[in-house]
Amino acid sequence: MKAVTWHGKRDVRVEEVPDPKIKEPNDAVIRVTSSGICGSDLHLYEVLGPFMSEGDVLGHEPIGVVEETGPDVTHVKPGDRVVIPFNISCGHCHMCGLGLFAQCETTQVREQGTGAALFGYTRLYGQVPGGQAEYLRVPQAQFGPIKVPEGPPDERYVYLSDVLPTSWQAVAFADIPEGGSVTVLGLGPIGQMSARVARHLGHRVIAVDLVPERLEMARRHGVEVIDASDADDVADAVRQLTGGRGTDSVIDAVGMEAHGSPGAKLAQTLTGLMPGNAAAPLMTRVGVDRLAALTTAIEVVRRSGTISLSGVYGGMTDPLPMMQMFDKGITLRMGQAHVKRWIDDLMPLVADDADPLGVMDLATHRWPLEKAPQAYEIFQKKQDGAIKVLLQPGT
Repeated sequence: MKAVTWHGKRDVRVEEVPDPKIKEPNDAVIRVTSSGICGSDLHLYEVLGPFMSEGDVLGHEPIGVVEETGPDVTHVKPGDRVVIPFNISCGHCHMCGLGLFAQCETTQVREQGTGAALFGYTRLYGQVPGGQAEYLRVPQAQFGPIKVPEGPPDERYVYLSDVLPTSWQAVAFADIPEGGSVTVLGLGPIGQMSARVARHLGHRVIAVDLVPERLEMARRHGVEVIDASDADDVADAVRQLTGGRGTDSVIDAVGMEAHGSPGAKLAQTLTGLMPGNAAAPLMTRVGVDRLAALTTAIEVVRRSGTISLSGVYGGMTDPLPMMQMFDKGITLRMGQAHVKRWIDDLMPLVADDADPLGVMDLATHRWPLEKAPQAYEIFQKKQDGAIKVLLQPGT
């Protein structure tokens, strides 16, 4: 089959790789019909290369059709249309019983000291082949796959794999009071959907970005926006809109590669150029992130407010302004999304023909799998108005 494979910094290719097969009784194999490129994939493209191996299959946002199942898989069958959550969880361990599916004790990657295994996401999370491919083997398929109706286009449901649960959790973790306010930093796919979810739940949303197309998309969905390229001080701009107080909550949808962190960018760049066997231990012990978004969030949030981190961070010695955080009484919540915890909330909204979250207004590019290298490049460089790219095998 054809699959998108990693070969180095800014080097992804579409290659022939072996077809996936059933290995365990609770496996399934799906034929992928659409698979998103996530902002997290750009971290692999740019920063997290030391944890990758040449030929790793990328992608963790697939929808498709079940081709084959192992004998322990009974809730889906060949021919069913399914979305696959990006984290691999068993559904029956202690953590899954708490609804903490991203910390599944069955699939935790203990040799790396990390949580549940993820599709297509480095040795840190199990090095499981990903879903930017024609076919995907799905471990723990007795629990993971989410059955969705036939008929509507993939875009109606594909975001249940990651974008929507991550955004819903970002808002839930932000603990916005009833009728309260939230600032969303970054208007990539997660920021866009976090803003829409918060609006849907009745909150005031102020969003910050510097890419014109992203700002315009947010405006279309009733979000107040601040163009960071025009604001001398983003935190001050937010305070001016909120009676000098700041918003009740902030969602950081940017993460480790924020603009405005030149020193950390240099450190990331130099580490990324080192051989993998030298760079990976360095990053896990002394790695630093570009923290401009997080430090902005700390400035923006009102006293005793909550910051919700959905942007990925990977540093181990990130310097935080603890005195300021303590003085302001800030609550900080974060983590990989517990995808299946939020599906019951989201499914009625994506199934609604009125499209209250605007899922049909997110993808800007729908390209065949073979164009993945170009898709990664324009998404990473924010060219051609790229906000969300879907790869569609077989088109």
